[in-house]
Amino acid sequence: MSTEGALFTSESVTEGHPDKVADQVADALLDAHLEQDPLARTAIEVACCTGLVLVMGQVTSRAVVDTQAVVRRTLREIGYVATAGFDADSVAVITALEGQSPDIAQGVDAAVEARGQVGDPFDRVGAGDQGMMFGYACDETPERMPLPVALAHGLARRLGEVRKQGSLPYLRPDGKTQVTVEYRGGRPARVHTVVISTQHAPDVDVAVVAADMRRHVLEPVVPADLLDGATRFLVNPTGRFVVGGPQGDSGLTGRKIIVDTYGGYARHGGGAFSGKDPTKVDRSASYAARHVAKNLVAAGLCARCEVRVAYAIGVARPLAVDVDTQGTGVMADAALAGLVREVFDLRPAAIIDRLRLRRPIYRALAAYGHFGRTDVVAPWEETDQAAALAESARESSRA
Repeated sequence: MSTEGALFTSESVTEGHPDKVADQVADALLDAHLEQDPLARTAIEVACCTGLVLVMGQVTSRAVVDTQAVVRRTLREIGYVATAGFDADSVAVITALEGQSPDIAQGVDAAVEARGQVGDPFDRVGAGDQGMMFGYACDETPERMPLPVALAHGLARRLGEVRKQGSLPYLRPDGKTQVTVEYRGGRPARVHTVVISTQHAPDVDVAVVAADMRRHVLEPVVPADLLDGATRFLVNPTGRFVVGGPQGDSGLTGRKIIVDTYGGYARHGGGAFSGKDPTKVDRSASYAARHVAKNLVAAGLCARCEVRVAYAIGVARPLAVDVDTQGTGVMADAALAGLVREVFDLRPAAIIDRLRLRRPIYRALAAYGHFGRTDVVAPWEETDQAAALAESARESSRA
């Protein structure tokens, strides 16, 4: 992005947004299974609307999980009690879960590379699906995320904080944020527009909400040097946001995949994360690709990069691993991809082992993005391989 005055916009949503409610319920159920059975296989989908939560999909697990209890506890923790119009205690919970298809299971249990052989244990687990997964990192923020989505997540998270702390007791769980950043010479220069839409109690004046959003949400999150007299700040542009959450709009898992990743700044493979155990490369390989991209930037080998990894179902080894540094690499992209293949093992079992993915860590990731997080357990955010990449680059340049 090098055009003078170019604008880029990213959004985020709070944990009370109906789609994020669905994601959190799905990942809370995944965590509940992993607590008892680290080898559990899940592909859980959740839909929610006024008075109803539907849990469906496939689960193969030795765990004994009270699905209704997990659903209600998750809704309660988000803040959906009677006063919010969607009551954790009275909502109907319908469950339609079955075991994983044996046709899929046989490809995960015994990858193409391992059939009829003892071999490398990381060759034994096949990818749980086909597809292309993407990872991205850049040097725009300390967490190596694009600035627009980093700010949007920060604002959404702050909305949740002031609601739960009681600073603004009239706030309700649902909310959305959006940030437009102006770039000059390919670098963030200023914040052009901030939009905050927040659910609120019916008796609160819109002017009070706007003033509180500036003081308690915008100013603590957005650096003052990125704001100027021309920055637009829009709060609840419709003028009222009382009916929200699943009461105002139905929610569904996997419908906020751009919020979950890079805010549209980089490509997405199409597969959602929430509800899926780590044998599903939609999730685990996307985490691994982010790990690779962040370490490449941390090693000083590029200012930004997109990592692409392709898989076939039932096959352990990736079909392709590519790197695109968008012209910022210290060496050719093909050479950097070669370094990645030397340093990182991107077979599903190796990813699961390296990133320690068979733990109940997922509910906390299901709101406010899966990347750039410092407040939750996210091993793919570690820059533990940056030194190895830098050394491999030096050896390659000497060869």
